[in-house]
Amino acid sequence: MKQLKEYKFWFITGSQHLYGEETLKKVAEHSVVMVEKLNAAGTLPVEIDFKIVATTSDAIEQVMEDANYDQSCAGIITWMHTFSPSKMWIRGLGKLQKPYLHLHTQFNKEIPNEEIDMDFMNLNQSAHGDREHGFIGTRMRLARRVVVGYWGDKNVQEKIGLWMRTAIGVAASKSLKVARFGDNMRDVAVTEGDKVEAQIKLGWSVNTYPVGDLVPYIDGVSEKEIDALMKVYEEEYILNTKNIASVRYQAKMEIGMKKFLQEGKFDAFVNTFEDLYGMKQLPGLATQHLTAQGYGFGPEGDWKVAAMTSLMKTMAQGDDKGTALMEDYTYHFGDNGGSLILGAHMLEVCPSVAAEKPKIEVHDLGIGGKDAPARLVFEGKSGKAITASLIDMGGRMRLIVNDVLAVKPILSMPNLPVARVMWKPMPNLETSAEAWILAGGAHHSIISFSVTAQQLEDWAAMMDIEFVHINEKTEISQFKHDLLMSDLIWKLK
Repeated sequence: MKQLKEYKFWFITGSQHLYGEETLKKVAEHSVVMVEKLNAAGTLPVEIDFKIVATTSDAIEQVMEDANYDQSCAGIITWMHTFSPSKMWIRGLGKLQKPYLHLHTQFNKEIPNEEIDMDFMNLNQSAHGDREHGFIGTRMRLARRVVVGYWGDKNVQEKIGLWMRTAIGVAASKSLKVARFGDNMRDVAVTEGDKVEAQIKLGWSVNTYPVGDLVPYIDGVSEKEIDALMKVYEEEYILNTKNIASVRYQAKMEIGMKKFLQEGKFDAFVNTFEDLYGMKQLPGLATQHLTAQGYGFGPEGDWKVAAMTSLMKTMAQGDDKGTALMEDYTYHFGDNGGSLILGAHMLEVCPSVAAEKPKIEVHDLGIGGKDAPARLVFEGKSGKAITASLIDMGGRMRLIVNDVLAVKPILSMPNLPVARVMWKPMPNLETSAEAWILAGGAHHSIISFSVTAQQLEDWAAMMDIEFVHINEKTEISQFKHDLLMSDLIWKLK
């Protein structure tokens, strides 16, 4: 997983020479104070670096070029302390290739009744300086996030922090690597897609590695290595099986897979039960424990869900309340709006979404023709969350997000030996499912209790892909109209 702490954000303050050197000195001093206090507040996931007070086209162009080529810079934050004529920003912003946040704030929170005079007014002009700056961003049709409010307030800092996580998701996307062990499940449509377009548009490297390349890594694992990982399993999970041999084989697979992934610097992986040549089991517990460490995973060769899981785990890093592969398995049609979805998968749901300590169990799988695999069994947590699905529309990518409310499963389901999450999709199951199907949403998705719809909307804008949001206000007639208009707009792009 890409580490958040590898990145920083550049703070660029806008001004001009009209007000004299004394004013510019104050602008710089205020900028330094703001950045130092923002970094010390403890609400931002990574640090901000104050770079310059930008007063000329040449200086702006240079700092934007520097940002583009600095691998540690994940994005820029601009703020206009005074009036900064926006035509001088055109060259620089035209070259900017990093995510861009426009912070519309001011140094002082309130108007000082006794101190306010023309000197104060010349210095503190953010109210209209940022509007000038905002115009040029709109005129140039730049993807950006605008955050408004006093910079010292926690809610403003939290908005900046969420955007930072999203911007780091963009940086991680540009170098993301997915290992495909085998190919897609035969005849399945939604797990296919244009991998070349994904690399051009999103930066993802998605390549196939025969299972025969992976098996020697698994076979080369020592008993000592397995013993060490078994101790980890026993600390993190409840061992609820007498079939220790199956659990040990999952440990063996995990160690071998992790060595392969680390050696190739992969962030995510996929497999399929139709291609297990040389393996005794389909990876279950092995995959679940790898995803708990931050790897993305997609079943049946679904590389899009694997990559998105990896990115969303990166965005949520350090504050992840749960992010996992999910699949709409079956419905509970209740009365009076009480319909629910049971989400699950055969083996591979990440334990980060577990409500309580998961159990390791061994059960027959019923498909794949291999030995019964060990897996983690648990009930999912409750709370507000989202489900997300990235699909290939043929010529463009579409990211679909549904707001959901996860609930404690209303049934114990004692004979269902899989990890499961139950949720109510917004605005209700019937409308949500119809909208999801109309939008082309996949049967695989990612559920996250940390990453928000706003973050994924920002990420889609930064990556220049389509975004569709199903929420409590969704109404099918309007939703169909919005999809139609979106089709027309994206065909013109």
